[in-house]
Amino acid sequence: MPTELTRRLTAEFVGAFFLLLAVVGSGIMAEDLSDDTGIQLLANSFATAGALTCLILTFGRVSGAQFNPVVTLWARLEGDLNNKTALSYVAVQTAGGVLGVIAANVIFELDAIYWSTKERSDPSLWLSEIIATFGLMMVIIGVVRSRKDHWVAVSVAAYIAGAYFFTSSTSFANPAVTVARTFSDTFAGIDPASAPMFILCQFVGCFLAVAVMRVTHPK
Repeated sequence: MPTELTRRLTAEFVGAFFLLLAVVGSGIMAEDLSDDTGIQLLANSFATAGALTCLILTFGRVSGAQFNPVVTLWARLEGDLNNKTALSYVAVQTAGGVLGVIAANVIFELDAIYWSTKERSDPSLWLSEIIATFGLMMVIIGVVRSRKDHWVAVSVAAYIAGAYFFTSSTSFANPAVTVARTFSDTFAGIDPASAPMFILCQFVGCFLAVAVMRVTHPK
């Protein structure tokens, strides 16, 4: 029988794989089906939200269905994970995400590793990522602390779908997703040179959300 940690890490890996397959794969399909950027973004957001809902419902009781290093950071700050487990979560989330993007490239007959050239480097986008991540963590912490865990999947997916449209960065809000999306020069891609600042802003947004939610939603 697999150990508890093995079960949890496997869930995080598989969940991240399918999340990025949905994000990048739906972006590629959207580009193939329409030249309208608005329709492409709508299709991308709908597919991402749908996949995210199912993945959280599938793996929530196994690993917490975090699929996101900033969520794992919050879990570590809460004492729900120790350092070793948290770092293992981040490693498998990133690896699963990268393989999910590679799989999306391959099934749409692109090069397996297809480095993105889509530059996303502007102060407005950095602020957008701070706000997007703040909002995501606000929703997660608020719903969990309100003891409405059964609403986490729908709440998170609904927020991400909305944030695709109300943030200029289209709400990456996830360092593992950001790294993985550098591997595809398609609709959802991001230039590797743009990724570090996005990731920094995501952690800033996380810390701000944790601080604010400790005021509004104390344990």
